[in-house]
Amino acid sequence: MFDIDESVLQRAQTIKLAIFDVDGVLTNGTLFMGDDGQEYKAFNSRDGHGMKMLVANGVETAIITGRQSDVVTHRARDINIKYLHQGALEKLPVYEKLIAELGLTPEQTAFVGDDIVDLPIMLRAGLSVAVADAHPMVKEHSHWVTPGAGGCGAAREFCEMVMFAQGNYAAEMQRYF
Repeated sequence: MFDIDESVLQRAQTIKLAIFDVDGVLTNGTLFMGDDGQEYKAFNSRDGHGMKMLVANGVETAIITGRQSDVVTHRARDINIKYLHQGALEKLPVYEKLIAELGLTPEQTAFVGDDIVDLPIMLRAGLSVAVADAHPMVKEHSHWVTPGAGGCGAAREFCEMVMFAQGNYAAEMQRYF
């Protein structure tokens, strides 16, 4: 199931914090706007469950996103995202502050992104992951590209890969039998 380069799995073994972008990673990047300016987003339920499983297996989760949206606040609460940073037009300072507060090194962090605004973090994180439909430059500078597109299971694939690398995948799956 996990035909992934050994160097990627080695990087994944040390991850203690998984950070996700929202638009294009946890969603397919489409923004729905109502006449009243209300923003709507579609999230993949399997991605959310994957993030919950990751936390249950000892890896904290965070969101760093450039947009500010109430729907993201609700989604983060729904799937127990502990660290939510919205409106981060410059994502790198938010990342650096977060890992300093948590006492982590960049090698202990993973970032899942899709666009060039994610590159500053991706170039520093211990494990940089691009979704399948990411910008070509983002794919070029990532350690791994998910088989699935953003908003279509890519986050779940990442979560399961990290659990596999850390030796928790089989036990986690066994819980459902």
